[in-house]
Amino acid sequence: MLVKEKIGNLSTIDTGNKTIDWLNLEWYETGKRIMHKRSQSGVEVIMKFLNENQNLTQGDVLYQDSESVIAINIQPCEVLIIRPQNMYQMACICYEIGNKHLPLFYEDEEVLVAYDAPLFRLIASSGYQVEKGERKLISPLKTTVAAHGHSGNGETLFSKIMRLTNPQE
Repeated sequence: MLVKEKIGNLSTIDTGNKTIDWLNLEWYETGKRIMHKRSQSGVEVIMKFLNENQNLTQGDVLYQDSESVIAINIQPCEVLIIRPQNMYQMACICYEIGNKHLPLFYEDEEVLVAYDAPLFRLIASSGYQVEKGERKLISPLKTTVAAHGHSGNGETLFSKIMRLTNPQE
């Protein structure tokens, strides 16, 4: 079966009594435009998305007929769960992780990132509350600014965030 676009999401489509046939994806596969996968019932699905930013998410519907729906299921994976205590900690943690060019996810007041042992040690040794767990990475933080921008006053994005969130000033 060839899929060129997603139809919608289970949260907005009435599936009635149709069987949901899950197509499992890893979190890092959600932005790919071309993939060959098999659904849980064994249906071969070839995805060739025309749009560049398809960004599949949990529950996206790729196909439906009178009996079934093929929908995306993001698989849980090992993650670092970081719970910043304030905006200053949030800025520092996001900056450190962003400097490593790792995608960040945010859910229920927690910052999530795919598990990385050296990053775990770095964050823990810096005194932040971090633990290893298993979660679905489905809510990526969107960044629309250049982190290392060079403005006329020499202030970087990090120094701006630090200035705005520093409790001492």
